[in-house]
Amino acid sequence: MMKHLVSMVCLLALAACATAPSKPLPPPDPRTLMGALETRIAILVEEQRYRLNDKARPLAIDPELSRIARARAADMAAKNYLAHAAPDGATSASLLMAQDAKWQGLLGENLAAQHYTKLGGVVVNEFAQRFLDEWMKSPPHRDNMGFINYDHAGVGAAVNGDTVYVALLFSTDLGLPPPKPEDPASTVTSFESATAASTPPPLPAAPPLRLRGTVGLPDPH
Repeated sequence: MMKHLVSMVCLLALAACATAPSKPLPPPDPRTLMGALETRIAILVEEQRYRLNDKARPLAIDPELSRIARARAADMAAKNYLAHAAPDGATSASLLMAQDAKWQGLLGENLAAQHYTKLGGVVVNEFAQRFLDEWMKSPPHRDNMGFINYDHAGVGAAVNGDTVYVALLFSTDLGLPPPKPEDPASTVTSFESATAASTPPPLPAAPPLRLRGTVGLPDPH
C-alpha cells in the first residue's frame, strides 16, 4: 500500500511540473487581421450612422468600393502617406471612374492611420473603435458617416511598419438617370463635405447640370 501511495504522489508532482505556465504567445501578425478590422469598422460605422441620423439609408458593402478602398489603403501603407491624392495623383474617384466610366453620383472618403507596437499588436475591436472615434471628432468626417443619401460603402485596411492605414468610402448615385452616350465626359468636383455637395447653389441658379463623378473629400487629418 505504501508503495502505491508513493507512486501516486510522484505522478501528481510530475503533472504539476508539466502544467507550469509558459511564455505568452506573441500577438498575431497584423497583416492577418486586416479583413477582420475592415468588417468591424463597417459594423461600427453602420451603428454610428443611425445614431447620427435615424433616417439614414442602410449601407450595402459594395465590392467595387471595397476593392478601391483596399487599393487606397495599400498604396498609403506602401508609400507612407495619408492624403486623398496619391503621390502619382490617383484618387478614389479616379480609380472608381477608371473601373466604371459611366459611374456618376457622390463619393465620400474618410481616411485615418493608427500606430501599433510589436508587443501589443493590433487588437481589432479596440483599433476599429479608435478609428471611429477619430472620425467622430472631425465635422466633415462625421458628416460623411451620417449623410442620409449614401447607400453603398467599402472599407480597406493595410499595414506597413508600425502603422495601420484605413480608407472608408461611401457612395450614392443621387437618383440620377443613367448617362446617355452623348453626355460629356465625366468630371470630378471636390467638396469639403457631403452636405456641401448636396446644398443647392445660390439664386439665380444656373441651368441644371448633370453631376458626374462628384466627390466629397474631408481633410484626412
